[in-house]
Amino acid sequence: MGWMWGSAGGRRGGGRGGHRGGRMFEQGDLKFVILQLLEEKPRHGYEVIKELEQRCGGAYVPSPGTVYPTLSLLEDMGYARAHDDGGGRKVYTITDEGRAYLADHHDTVEDIFERVANFGASLFGGPMMDVHQAMREVARATYAQATRHPGDSDRLHHIVEILQRAAVELDAVRARSDASGNAESASTQSGDTSESAPDSHSGDTAPSTDS
Repeated sequence: MGWMWGSAGGRRGGGRGGHRGGRMFEQGDLKFVILQLLEEKPRHGYEVIKELEQRCGGAYVPSPGTVYPTLSLLEDMGYARAHDDGGGRKVYTITDEGRAYLADHHDTVEDIFERVANFGASLFGGPMMDVHQAMREVARATYAQATRHPGDSDRLHHIVEILQRAAVELDAVRARSDASGNAESASTQSGDTSESAPDSHSGDTAPSTDS
């Protein structure tokens, strides 16, 4: 797939898994990712943004306010160099120091790529493909009706009601799943407590033999 790059597979155990807190990259990760892109070839800042978007399958689009300061940081660190492309735009290239920095942090770079690969596999593989297809069908049917009858308020209101009912049902699925998970966790904790409770009828003192 187009979003996967580098040697994302074959990592040893202990990778951090999927992205956390709704972010594709953890703090400090982006400089390694951008350096990897610059090692492949020189790029403009907007090319870095578009390449990251493509390789993440559109699930992550870095903002210019994130990418350009990172490029400036890499310049200040001596790991990247910028020059004018002749049209007033900066082209960034990796330096020898940048290549050495990537090599020194090989495991970190591999870990980042593994995390992105796992995220992409979960988002675009298996049953999720059915979800994406269903969403496309819903969008197609919705806009096919809405755009053909933009002035029909009754029809549009009916469409809205259908979509709202679907949203309510999906939220109910999540609520049931959360409730089930909480109940299972509570049951497990209760079982652990009962297993560890001391036997009130047992003791170390031997029964008395006095008559």
